[in-house]
Amino acid sequence: MSRSVAETIMGTIVLGIAVAFIVFAYTRSSVATVTGYEIQAKFTRIDGLVNGADVRVGGIKVGSVVDQRLDPETYQAILRISIAEEVGLPMDTTAAVVSDGLLGGKYVNLEPGGADDMMSPGHTIVYTQSSIMIEQLIGQFVFGGE
Repeated sequence: MSRSVAETIMGTIVLGIAVAFIVFAYTRSSVATVTGYEIQAKFTRIDGLVNGADVRVGGIKVGSVVDQRLDPETYQAILRISIAEEVGLPMDTTAAVVSDGLLGGKYVNLEPGGADDMMSPGHTIVYTQSSIMIEQLIGQFVFGGE
């Protein structure tokens, strides 16, 4: 009977440590959605990009993808992006959907321009670069296509 009590106590301790580790990892990671002002960007392709994906400037997370939808008139993908309040972006900022490594997920990379005027909530980024389909590139390389 004393062995059963000892096993129960050890199990409780292990579970407590596991929960503490998960809470610590979540609070230290950048998984949470960034809140702030929202802007939009229009792309022809956003393959592999999901809601909650990172938005980065210079490799630093400054925002999150909040929503994605299809424009029924132009058939472009419209991303709604939330940017941290303390990050001001010039009006001529560009956006690109890029991969986080060869097998990593996709994120939106923002390249700030040199304009003096800053974006306000609801602004739409005009200059964008869509997602590159890695399968298409590999096919072109293997089969020597154009």
